[in-house]
Amino acid sequence: MFGIGVNELLIILVIVLIIFGAGKLPEIGSALGKGIKNFKKATREPDEIDVTPKSKKIEENKK
Repeated sequence: MFGIGVNELLIILVIVLIIFGAGKLPEIGSALGKGIKNFKKATREPDEIDVTPKSKKIEENKK
């Protein structure tokens, strides 16, 4: 996986534990999970939302 082995992952985990502490890790994981979920949701949604009333759309199409 991206050239990162088990040893490297353990070193990264230890550094993160030292920086943030064990109490903050669940909060960081939760925030990261929510961010990924929102990103996936945003990529599935249409680019723009059309809020024009239907009656106005019909009038514009007639022109």
